[in-house]
Amino acid sequence: MPKKLAPVPTIFYSLGVFSRFRRFSKCIMTSCRKILAAFLLLCAPFMASAQQPLSLDDCHRLALQSNNSMKILDEKQREAEDLRKLVLTEFFPKFSANGLYQWSEKNVELLSNDQKDRLSTMGDRMETKLQSHITSELITALGGLPKVLALNNAIKSDLNSLGSEIVNDFEVDTRNLFIGAVSVTQPIYMGGKIREAYRIASLSRDLAGVQHDKAQDDLLISVDEAYWRVILLQHKVRLASQYRDLLKELSANVDAMVEAEVATAADQTKVRVKLNEAEMSLSKASNGLALSKMLLFQICGLDLDGDYMVVEDTSLVSHKAYPSINMQEVYNGRPEIQMLSIAEQVASAGVRMAASQFQPHVALAGSYLLSNPSFYNGISNTTAGMFTIGIAAHVPICHPDAFYAVRIAKHKRNVARLEMAEAKEKIELQVNKLNYELEVANKKLVQAQSNLANAEENLKLAQESFDAGVINSNDLMAAQTAWMSAKTDVLDAEIEIRLGYQTLRQAMGMK
Repeated sequence: MPKKLAPVPTIFYSLGVFSRFRRFSKCIMTSCRKILAAFLLLCAPFMASAQQPLSLDDCHRLALQSNNSMKILDEKQREAEDLRKLVLTEFFPKFSANGLYQWSEKNVELLSNDQKDRLSTMGDRMETKLQSHITSELITALGGLPKVLALNNAIKSDLNSLGSEIVNDFEVDTRNLFIGAVSVTQPIYMGGKIREAYRIASLSRDLAGVQHDKAQDDLLISVDEAYWRVILLQHKVRLASQYRDLLKELSANVDAMVEAEVATAADQTKVRVKLNEAEMSLSKASNGLALSKMLLFQICGLDLDGDYMVVEDTSLVSHKAYPSINMQEVYNGRPEIQMLSIAEQVASAGVRMAASQFQPHVALAGSYLLSNPSFYNGISNTTAGMFTIGIAAHVPICHPDAFYAVRIAKHKRNVARLEMAEAKEKIELQVNKLNYELEVANKKLVQAQSNLANAEENLKLAQESFDAGVINSNDLMAAQTAWMSAKTDVLDAEIEIRLGYQTLRQAMGMK
């Protein structure tokens, strides 16, 4: 059976209830949004306070702590210091101990087999010779033949025994050889080579320190540039937001004027185009600010996505150019001049070191030698030793290579001096150029501030005239654009002065 349709009043009643329900739901949603917005507005200060503040001093400290290049230079400084200490030890005596054990397949025989046989039978051979000289008179004189024979046998036995003892004494076991020695060597005069080597090592340590200071200054300048770029873009984002808000207000006013038929659609379109341009400028400034913050965080060794609030350093005010500059003080403070001065001193020491090849070298040496077998009381398989002391001298007579080595070292010294003169000329030009640019930047700031004051006054008058209906929206937008441009010029000039002043101080060798 088909379903019966509801009566018309019932349908209308249902639609009325549904309509009231929709209005009630809309009111609830609107109230929830307002409550949520109020809650976020109340929590905004606490949320903002959760950001970690990051000042210029914090950036300097973090960059110096996290920069790997600075850590490398720290290690090089320690290396140079240890090298200086290494060369310093060349002035002191050196002690050493040496030992040797050697096994040989064959023994060293001091006597041949024939000599051994002759020594062992020395009594028998003497007996044969004595028998040829014994006569009857000798036998009678010695008391008869028995006594002569007894004497002969005794001499024979003694000589054979003596020969065997000599053979045994010459039997030395040289297959197992032990040698030990403790020696000391003290240089007395090496032609000045050790002294110049120590001087070069000390200068290398000083050079490593100057390089470390220069790298630190360069790093701090890069931090300053990244930091002030962030500050500049923060100001530009706020300025672009203010400019966008002005155009929003103007757009709303023009829309109302169009509805009141006191403005044309063309005026409305121009304002909207200008508003879109302001929105794009704000977006570009925000993107640039985000990228600049990432660069600053990377230099400082921070997380690129970290929540940090870069706080503007207001301790630096507008700086003026120097009326006069003492270039000698600049040279004394510049690390490049210090490094070139050290290089010249190293080259001069290299000349003296090369010239040391023409000088005699004298050294004192002493040792205690221990060996088994020993040779100090005959040759025996006993351990014995002795002290030795002596002076060794080396006197060069004709060394053509040393002559050219000295000439090469002198050329290097001349190059270092010429590089020093060239560097001074470039530094003088650089300092004067930066000082002039700082003076121009100060003039630019004064002019920009004057333009900003005029632009603000012009914008105020234009706004009042527009509200009074005296001028149209184009004239007001022109005043707003002029104000925006003047404010940007002031910001650019202020940051240019700050960076220019820091760069000039670095160029003048000032901390």
